[in-house]
Amino acid sequence: MVENKFELVKSDNKNFFGRTLFRIKALKDFSIFEKGELGGYIEKEANLSQEGDAWVYGNAIIYGDAWVFGDAWVFGNALVYGNALVCGDARVFGDARVYGDALVFGDARVYGDALVFGKLKIDFVLCSRFSFENQAQLNKWLELEKEFEKIKDTLKDTPKLLEELTKEELIEKIKELENKKVV
Repeated sequence: MVENKFELVKSDNKNFFGRTLFRIKALKDFSIFEKGELGGYIEKEANLSQEGDAWVYGNAIIYGDAWVFGDAWVFGNALVYGNALVCGDARVFGDARVYGDALVFGDARVYGDALVFGKLKIDFVLCSRFSFENQAQLNKWLELEKEFEKIKDTLKDTPKLLEELTKEELIEKIKELENKKVV
């Protein structure tokens, strides 16, 4: 039987959209966390695995049927809910939101104001104000990112290209890129 690594602190709870969330407390040392250290808020023990180094801390919140396991961490003001899964060595932090049937795994880093939802599977860095509802949108964005990297590399290899373009030509090229929107 697995020795519990955390407990719900019943006296430290808050109401969150009609759900009672409980602060967690480490019952033993693991990873960089120490016995007695307070973590974030979860709705029920099933939201966080007792195995591995998975942890929720800061003001982060996990609720619904969401589950954090493996060695994943959720912290800052991040929210994970619905049927979302965060696992592996993934990190979700900042004001990021992971929900629906989303899966964040591997060495993924989801942070800033990022939104991950629907049936998305993320195993890379996703940050800022990106929002994807389905895998097709995400795949299109990744395709555009690769195209942008090629252009950026070309410009890096030939820095005088920018100097040779007129302001109008540069604006036209930017508009061309902007017209390639995510579906």
